[in-house]
Amino acid sequence: MMRYSFGALLRQGLKGHRDWPAVWRDPDPKPSYDAVIIGGGGHGLATAYYLAKEHGMTDIAVLEKGWIGGGNAGRNTTVIRSNYLYDESAGLYDHALRLWEGLGRELNFNIMMSHRGVLNLTHDEHEARELKRRVEANRLNGVDAEWLDPQEIKAFCPVVNISRDLRFPVVGGTLQRRGGINRHDAVVWGYARQADHMGVDIVQRCEVTGIKVEAGAVTGVETTRGTIRTPKVASVVAGHSSVVAAMAGLRLPIESHPLQALVSEPVKPVLDCVVMSNAIHVYCSQSDKGELVIGAGIDTHLGYTQRGRLDIIEEQMGALIELFPLFSRLRMMRQWGGIVDVCPDASPIISKTPVRGFYINAGWGTGGWKATPGSGHVFAHTIAHDEPHALAAPFALERFATGALVAEHGAAAVAH
Repeated sequence: MMRYSFGALLRQGLKGHRDWPAVWRDPDPKPSYDAVIIGGGGHGLATAYYLAKEHGMTDIAVLEKGWIGGGNAGRNTTVIRSNYLYDESAGLYDHALRLWEGLGRELNFNIMMSHRGVLNLTHDEHEARELKRRVEANRLNGVDAEWLDPQEIKAFCPVVNISRDLRFPVVGGTLQRRGGINRHDAVVWGYARQADHMGVDIVQRCEVTGIKVEAGAVTGVETTRGTIRTPKVASVVAGHSSVVAAMAGLRLPIESHPLQALVSEPVKPVLDCVVMSNAIHVYCSQSDKGELVIGAGIDTHLGYTQRGRLDIIEEQMGALIELFPLFSRLRMMRQWGGIVDVCPDASPIISKTPVRGFYINAGWGTGGWKATPGSGHVFAHTIAHDEPHALAAPFALERFATGALVAEHGAAAVAH
């Protein structure tokens, strides 16, 4: 890895980094590939990386209509955890968490992974029973989980308000110590660099406008940079999965919603874990730059806009200040929105489709980032072998016809 002295970094910054070497190539698309991945976010790049690394498929193109990491990968709050309720979800998300634990070393790229712990608060006895159930389910699946009472929560996170006089007093919560946050840009760059080094073409500013299907099988894609022939097309386009699937003649059981987040001005370290509340819809962590990263639930309206309603911000800030009174005087610096695909059972789709050679990775709702390496790993297996990975099999498209849903609305919780 190339290293720079402080003086060299300063000079490069003043020159706008004009002389820095490219981290990956910027190739023109070839006329044909063994496989094409639509979407240059975390999941798409992870899929390409594992296809090359685990399955020897290097004649691959990742097509991104904008720039690498410019979609939902750059518009999330990077919370990592695996404490889901059902066996199927726990298996998939804990597989991802185990990959997260060594990903920086594997990619030789500092992804700023911080296993600082994730607290899920509860505010009534009914929800407390549900969270205790999840703790026991997690333990049965080998996923670390603890139940904390209010005093134990205060000891772990001293800035949380546990007063009984709150509108929604804290009655307990769960803790996953292996959970945490990382740096989304670094993850995307690390995957892109390693995939590129193995021969994968990462093609930016290349929007897919159509999928060519003949006799029930994929034969290629139409793009703004020409036609590309390929027998395998994988859609990994969070937010626009229904749009891409429609190009292949498929209708997905997915709704697309805006999802908002915002950050505060930077302050000294004060919050060294992630705190979440499903009932009052707010969650918060502190970045390495000192900003508080704050999120809530999805906007209820459907749409592809990256802007949401102001009432979401108003409600989440009210909840935040009640849980953390010392944050009340902080100024908010910026707000953004992304687009999330939501399935009826709050679980993803990782699947072959009725169109031969067309594969879907979609429907992660508000929690796709935490699954990034696991999602790419099992999806790559599905594409390479045309059969689902064992961890991906429960998340096939067919479950919406058979009724074998993986209903994770409670464990999916507030957006994160």
